[in-house]
Amino acid sequence: MKPSRRHFISAAAAGLPALAAGTIRGQEGAAAQPSLIKTENAKAGATDWQLTRVRLNEQRGFRAPDIEGYASKQSVAAGDTIDLFVSTKVEGDVTIEIFRTGHYGGRGARLMTTLGPLKGKPQPTPEPARGDRHLHECQWEAIATLAIPTDWPSGVYLGRLTTPDATGFGYWQSYLVFIVKDDRPADICLQCSDNTWQAYNKWPSNYSVYTHPKGNQGPWADVSFDRPYAKYAQIYENPMSVGSGEWLCFEFPFAYWLEEQGYDVTYCSNSDMTDPAYARPGRFKAFISNGHDEYWDIRQHDNAVKLRDSGTSLMFFSGNSVCWVTPLTPSTDGRDKRIMFRGGPYGGEYRYATARERDEGPFPHRGPDEGYLMGARNVDPVNGGGDWVCELPEHWLFEGTGMKKGDRIPGLIGWEYHGDPPKDIPGLEVVGAGTALQGGVNPQRWAATIYPGPKDNFVFNASTIFWCQGLGSPPGHMLPWSHWSRPHGPDERVRRITKNALDRAIG
Repeated sequence: MKPSRRHFISAAAAGLPALAAGTIRGQEGAAAQPSLIKTENAKAGATDWQLTRVRLNEQRGFRAPDIEGYASKQSVAAGDTIDLFVSTKVEGDVTIEIFRTGHYGGRGARLMTTLGPLKGKPQPTPEPARGDRHLHECQWEAIATLAIPTDWPSGVYLGRLTTPDATGFGYWQSYLVFIVKDDRPADICLQCSDNTWQAYNKWPSNYSVYTHPKGNQGPWADVSFDRPYAKYAQIYENPMSVGSGEWLCFEFPFAYWLEEQGYDVTYCSNSDMTDPAYARPGRFKAFISNGHDEYWDIRQHDNAVKLRDSGTSLMFFSGNSVCWVTPLTPSTDGRDKRIMFRGGPYGGEYRYATARERDEGPFPHRGPDEGYLMGARNVDPVNGGGDWVCELPEHWLFEGTGMKKGDRIPGLIGWEYHGDPPKDIPGLEVVGAGTALQGGVNPQRWAATIYPGPKDNFVFNASTIFWCQGLGSPPGHMLPWSHWSRPHGPDERVRRITKNALDRAIG
C-alpha cells in the first residue's frame, strides 16, 4: 500500500516549508499557542473549495466512481506523513487540493497546497473478507505521500479530488478527509465522531455495520477505514459532501463558529482519544463531543473519565453519544486502529443495554453506564424531533439569553438525543427537558443536564445531535431535517449558551 518514491510529495515540493533535520514528529512537548487559531483565521480563505460536479453510481447512489479516495490514517501529526489513495474510472490526470476547514472570514476553508497532476487509474473494489464478517478493506496503491508541514495547524482537512475535463464532457470531483492533530496544551479539544462516520459508511454498495444479513444492530460486521466515504445516506440527501464522512453535515458548524470566535481549539479523531498520552490530564480545559458521536472504543470512555476527574470540563454537544463499545483493531497490514465493529452496548445493567443484549446479542463487550459520564443516557426510542426547551432559566448557562422557563428553540432536538439522567449523581441539574416525537407520533422524553466535577469543572450534556446547527451555517453545509422536524440554523441563544459553557470552563 506504500507509494513508490516518485510519488512522494514533500513539503518543499508542494511549495511549503520543508521539514528540518531533527524535527520532533508529532510536536511532542509543544508549548501552548493561545493565539494560533486567531492567527490562522486571519489568512485568506479559499473562494473555491466545495464540490461542483459529482456523479454518483446509478445502481445505489452511494459512491462516486469517477474519482474517489481515502487517507491512510484518521489523523496525522504535523511533521509526519500520510498516504493518499485515489481510484478513477479511467486512467488520467488527477489533482488533489488540500484545504483546512475553519472560518476564514466566512469562506470556510483555506487552500494549503495542491498536489498534481498525478496519474490516476482504476483500483479494485475489494471482495468481502474475513468469512461472514463482510469486511471491505481496500488494498490500493497510494497515489501520493504527503509530508505535513510543521506549521500546519490542527484541524479537519479535506482533499478535493478532481479529474480534468479532458473529453469535453466535464470534470468530476469528490473529497477525502483527514485530521491534523498536535500535542500542545489547548483550551478546547474538539473530538470528531469519525468512528460513527465509518459505522454508517456504505461504500462500496451498501456495506456498513447496519447492513449485515444477520441483523442491523448486532456485532456481525467489520468495517475498515481503508475505503472512501460514500455519500452520507441517513436522514437527508447531501451528495456534495461525498467523501467527507459526516463532517460537513453535522460537525463543521461547531468548528466554524469556534474559529470565528477565536477560541484556542485543537482537533482529534475518536482514535486519538484512546491514547492516554494524547488525552493526558491537564492538557485541555474543555473537551467537546460534537454531533453524532455514537461509537466509542472503551479506551475513549476511560480517558474521558480521567479528564473529568483531573479537572477538564466535558461538554456533550451531541446526541446518541457513547452508545456502542467499538473496539479499534489493526488493518490487515498492521496499521493501528483501522478496523472496527459494534462490540456491544454501553449502559451497564441499564434497561437500554440489557434490551439490546436480549434482542440483538450476544455481544462480546458491555460498556459501563454512560449516564454517569454524560449526565444522561441513551434511551429507546433514541431518535425523533422536537424543540429544545429551557427548564432552569436561573442557571448561569442561560445568562444573557433572555430565556424563561418553557421557552423553546425550534427544531433543535434531533434526530437523536439523551434522556433519563441518573438520579444519584451529586449536584446534577436538568437545565433543558421536553418531548421528541419519533416519526412525528411516538413521544419520548429527553433531558439536557449539567453536574459538577471534582475540581471546579463540570459536565454539560446538551442532548442533541443538532446543537451545532444553531451555531453557524458555513459554506458546504446544509441544514438537516428528520422525523418531520428541522432546526432553523444559527440562533443567538444557542451561541450564548455555548459561549457561557466554554468561557466558564476556560476561566
